[in-house]
Amino acid sequence: MANFDYGYFSHSKIKDKKTPTQKKRKILMKERTIINRIIANDFDHKFYDGNRINGYGGFKYDERWKIFLKKIIKKYNLTKNSRVLDLGAKKGFFMKDLMDLVPGIKVYGVEDHEYPIKKSLPSVRKKISYVSAYYNVKYKKNYFDFVHAHNSIYRYSMRDLIKIIKKINYISKKSHITIPVYYTEKERSKFLDWSLLGGVILKEKEWKQMFKFLNYKGDYYFSGPKSYGL
Repeated sequence: MANFDYGYFSHSKIKDKKTPTQKKRKILMKERTIINRIIANDFDHKFYDGNRINGYGGFKYDERWKIFLKKIIKKYNLTKNSRVLDLGAKKGFFMKDLMDLVPGIKVYGVEDHEYPIKKSLPSVRKKISYVSAYYNVKYKKNYFDFVHAHNSIYRYSMRDLIKIIKKINYISKKSHITIPVYYTEKERSKFLDWSLLGGVILKEKEWKQMFKFLNYKGDYYFSGPKSYGL
């Protein structure tokens, strides 16, 4: 179990010189209300492809995962013989890029809401399964060589999050999860003001205590207010 940063949050997109991404996020953080959170939690068109205040503001494929997957493939020794699960696959962008980089690799996706599956990339659509909750996935022990859960599990309740971590431990040989951390109450407040989905955000010490208690054997990355430039 170790911290592994494959560079997702440090990746710079095309810069908008007039209104930098960080400034846009700070504006949204102040403008978002409980109504926006209600709309976002439907996880439909409005969340993925509607107005930015309600979600992603257009969840589009841009091949960015190919940048980070090079590090992931090397660290976890992924080959054409590997089985990989993307827990929280959304529209399948991670899956598509992994298949492009490692031809023949067996990639699976899981999502707990149907809209992104219906709108997923044609090349991976049949590989993404719907489940009512991530802890309900049905696979044998150590079935996957690698399980990836990027910013997908923290939005559950504490009780369900624990179930998911136990499930990841059970079905994977190696894994990586991204979860939010805070170091001050001000950071915690910023993250909750920014997030449309709420969920579990803990101190670094608390996450590590949880991992040890649950015997989580995979890797992790702590995101949070600083990752988003809040």
